[in-house]
Amino acid sequence: MATITSANSVFTLTATAVFPAPQTLQGYAADDAFAGDAMDLAEVMMGVDGKLSAGYTPNPSKINIALQADSPSIKVFDAIVAATKTSRDVIFLDATITLPATGKTYTCTRGVLTNYNPFPDAKKTLQPQKYTIVFESITQAIM
Repeated sequence: MATITSANSVFTLTATAVFPAPQTLQGYAADDAFAGDAMDLAEVMMGVDGKLSAGYTPNPSKINIALQADSPSIKVFDAIVAATKTSRDVIFLDATITLPATGKTYTCTRGVLTNYNPFPDAKKTLQPQKYTIVFESITQAIM
C-alpha cells in the first residue's frame, strides 16, 4: 500500500540568471514545507436580473515555501534576493516539484520571488524563514 508522505518530495528551483544548475531545496520546516494557494479558475458576476455570467480567466499561481532556520537552501534565496536588489529587476524562476507518493510531477514556469523573511523569527528556537513565489503557470504530469 502506498503512503502519502511528503518526506520524499523533491523541489528544485532554477534561476538561470543567478545559478546555472537547478537547486534542490533542503531543510524544510517540519509542519509547513511548501504549499500552493488556491487558484481562481473563472471570473463570475451576477446581473441585476439574477443571471450568472462567467468566463475563464488565467491567473498566476502562488507557492509558499518554509525552510528551517538552519536550511542550506536559504543561501539559494539569499542569492536571488541579492541579485534582484543589485540588478533592480526581477529574477525569473522555474521549478519542478515531484511527489512520489501521488506519482505526480509539477512544472512551475516563469515565477518571481515576491515575498521573503530576511531573517528567522527568534523565539525559544529560531523559526522557519518563509518565501513566496508567484508563477505564471503550473502544469501537472503523471510519473
